[in-house]
Amino acid sequence: MARTVVNVGRYERLKVTRIEDIGARLDAGSMGELLLPARYVPAGCQPGDKLMVFVSLDSEDRPIATTEQAKAQVGEVAWLKVVSVSQVGAFLDWGLSKDLLVPFSEQGVPLQVGRSYLVYVYEDNTGRLAATTKLNRFIKDRAQGLTERQEVSLVIGDKTDLGVKAIVNHEFWGLLYQDQLFKPVRKGQKTQGYVKRIRPDGKIELSLYEPGYGKVSEFAESVLDAIKANDGFLPLNDKSPPEAIYDTFNVSKGVFKQAIGALYKKHLIVIEKDGIRLSV
Repeated sequence: MARTVVNVGRYERLKVTRIEDIGARLDAGSMGELLLPARYVPAGCQPGDKLMVFVSLDSEDRPIATTEQAKAQVGEVAWLKVVSVSQVGAFLDWGLSKDLLVPFSEQGVPLQVGRSYLVYVYEDNTGRLAATTKLNRFIKDRAQGLTERQEVSLVIGDKTDLGVKAIVNHEFWGLLYQDQLFKPVRKGQKTQGYVKRIRPDGKIELSLYEPGYGKVSEFAESVLDAIKANDGFLPLNDKSPPEAIYDTFNVSKGVFKQAIGALYKKHLIVIEKDGIRLSV
């Protein structure tokens, strides 16, 4: 039987083989036994127990296990803060005792202490864990293995003239068009979304809500909540300037009109000359 392959830089569920003074030894398959230092061993841990651990590298770049929570695994994108800069590069806080290196060669712009950046975590050709801000080395422009209406994980990227870029399943670039942004988003934010359309050239168009009426229905609830929070009246309606609607809800006028139309049909609101009011 082939031995289990355990990967550095990933979460793994491993069996405890023995307990020693320095910690617990874990069966890491083809990697052999892995040490979980005593400070991370749960109280009452016994041989045969299975533990969820993160496989990292110690100060001498030897594989070691930890129960610390890494903010990203190898092959993932994350929004991480720079905690120091040295002669070899910048170091990021990624939740572990040993900070994550971004070599100078992997910095699109010089990284500054105290600022956060969108990075991709990878294993370099020496087996060490590192990160890069040069996302296009790893994130592809064209969809592979995705289908329209599929639910996906997103990491929000930079704004563009058309909307906001997002990284789909840590693998592909996609775009949230401005009129599909039914709620505010920020760079580095993790959220769920949907593949709205895959264009003939393979580019991905995204939505934060399931394509179809669901998005309008959910936003309509937000409008209703806003009316209630404003003593039952909101000085916006289908005649209001698009800028006023966007400033209030961060959505296009078309989406807003669909939402209040849905509320009106349900007799939940009255559309007046100067705004919308809860039905009595």
